[in-house]
Amino acid sequence: MTARFFLTKLFRGLITLLLAVTFVFIVLRASGDPVQRMIGDEVPQSVIDSYRQAWGLDKSLPEQFVLYFRGVLHGDFGNSFRDNRPALDIVAERVPATLMLGLSAFLISILIGVPAGIIAALRRGSWIDRTTMGFTILGHSLPNFFLGILMILLFAMTLRWLPSSGIGSFAHLVMPAITLGTGAAGAIARFTRSSLLEVLNQPFMRTAWAKGLSGRERVMRHALPNAAIPVVTVIGLRLGGLVGGAVVVETVFAWPGVGQLLVNAVTQRDLAVVQAIVLLVALTMVVCNLLVDLTYGWLDPRIKTQKGAA
Repeated sequence: MTARFFLTKLFRGLITLLLAVTFVFIVLRASGDPVQRMIGDEVPQSVIDSYRQAWGLDKSLPEQFVLYFRGVLHGDFGNSFRDNRPALDIVAERVPATLMLGLSAFLISILIGVPAGIIAALRRGSWIDRTTMGFTILGHSLPNFFLGILMILLFAMTLRWLPSSGIGSFAHLVMPAITLGTGAAGAIARFTRSSLLEVLNQPFMRTAWAKGLSGRERVMRHALPNAAIPVVTVIGLRLGGLVGGAVVVETVFAWPGVGQLLVNAVTQRDLAVVQAIVLLVALTMVVCNLLVDLTYGWLDPRIKTQKGAA
């Protein structure tokens, strides 16, 4: 991968981060005064004005944005209105729990989605193909909150096998990880199947068969590497959406992660915390997209050459 291509992608990523922060900054402040949301309408106006001055909300919107952007460049994301602590510290405390849940769900989605897509493609038109795709479509279509509630009703309240909420042991992780990973597994399986079917119909696969290669060799050495790029794309998008996609699941299972923190911060109008989380989500997506582009060049050197020549 050429330096020009890498720098171009990096520049686009920085622009994306800037636009995301700017959009959230404007929307949050345009939706109402957070001071009145927190302390109510019955408080004297002098008290409200003192809080607004202390938090810098008495300045004009451009002035607030310049001060906030300057602070971000120096690693200062502001203080939480609720806890009066650095917003970045509050978010950092929740990141390990979200990473535990997100990476577990991501691993489940790959272990289920990729083999299911391969099996369905190799058994195209059979009952195995129809059954596998039926389950993947069902898993992809079910909303996370609905699947999570069903699992709580079955495994926590009826069978009493697993705890319904909280964190503390492996048992607490099982239902949230499966709930979050099911939808991603369905998407990965569908992309894997369609991409592999397209490759299996290519002339070079018939050439590999004419050479006498076994079915295993044709699939592993020729089909899968050429079918990997669309699969890598959807996997990269799912990896980048770990933080943002965990919001609903963390709320359903009372999982103390960044997603649950985001819901509470939005409800409480804690602007600094919301902005820090949004920047974290955007940064995760940008980094994962960059990794996907790097993987493209490793899987198919032609892409690297074409990008470098562009």
